[in-house]
Amino acid sequence: MKLANASVFAAVVALLAAGACSKETSAPAADPAAEASDAPAAAASGEAAEKDEAKPEAAAKPADKPTATAPESHAMDEATQKLLFETPIKTLDGEDTTLGALRGKALLVVNVASKCGLTPQYTDLEALQKEYADKGFTVVGMPCNQFGGQEPGSAEEIKKFCSLTYGVTFPMMEKIEVNGDGRHPIYKALTGVPDAKGEAGDIQWNFEKFVISADGTTVTRFRPRTEPKDPGLLAALQGALPAAN
Repeated sequence: MKLANASVFAAVVALLAAGACSKETSAPAADPAAEASDAPAAAASGEAAEKDEAKPEAAAKPADKPTATAPESHAMDEATQKLLFETPIKTLDGEDTTLGALRGKALLVVNVASKCGLTPQYTDLEALQKEYADKGFTVVGMPCNQFGGQEPGSAEEIKKFCSLTYGVTFPMMEKIEVNGDGRHPIYKALTGVPDAKGEAGDIQWNFEKFVISADGTTVTRFRPRTEPKDPGLLAALQGALPAAN
């Protein structure tokens, strides 16, 4: 009898133990389909967050572009024209000439320097030369060392710099002074011309520009920071070409 009771007790204990193990191992497995359906949503949420983080701030509104209207050109009297076109000047190669040798072409006269922050304007000056030369136009470079000593070289050094650095093909004149007691007569004629603000007088810095009409009667003045391809300067240039006069 005792043996039978012991067997019954052992059987009960075994059943109870089996039930406990069943509870521990029968937790429902994760549904793979459910996990797969949740994954795209999670990925989309992550991508949206990354896009929000990477989204740049709104770009600043660009400054208004200059209009293509040329500033007012100014007529030159006969005495000024004579001073401008008949005064002797040497080329950078030392040859005698005058601006009169270029009369019949629209001119862009620029006082240039090799060591100025504006020196890279040579690139666009040469581009204008290439674009408009066959239409009756030329740039004329006038080296000047009066502004910060930024054109200190000899004629040969200036010529080499312009040729090797910027591929300059337009005429270059000898080094001259554009302000003061030693002002070259050509610039005595040009500095009497007012700019767009109505201000005449001294050249402000390197790369001040004068557009002279092909018939030699009018001039339009542009200050140094006006880029060679500024729309207003281009409009003046185009209006100064032989076909426009």
